[in-house]
Amino acid sequence: MVISFSSSGSFSNTEKFLKAMSNSDILGSLDQYGRRGVAALRSATPVESGLTAELWTYEVEKTGTGYSITWSNTHSVSGVNIAVILQYGHGTGTGGYVAGRDYINPAIRPIFDQIANDVWKEVTSA
Repeated sequence: MVISFSSSGSFSNTEKFLKAMSNSDILGSLDQYGRRGVAALRSATPVESGLTAELWTYEVEKTGTGYSITWSNTHSVSGVNIAVILQYGHGTGTGGYVAGRDYINPAIRPIFDQIANDVWKEVTSA
């Protein structure tokens, strides 16, 4: 079986696009989204003491296949992450149950949408 292809013309547009993509400041852009995500999560976190809302953080890192943003909350009591039990609910010591409240997904969804829109604009304008 033989597979062949041929091309004529120039690859200058492809080279221009790839050069523009390689020159973009991806980590700087993702850092901006990380900060926005923390702000959104802080404002959406149910507040009793305020400690859970204040302990949102983010990390931007380059991976083997791209980049990632990780948002975390470090507020724990007796080894239990408070942000998680606020989100999903928890049992009480007396046999009751406190229902969770989905506050993380609605808060972070606009950040994801903005990332997708901005990346699409960057790719299509290069």
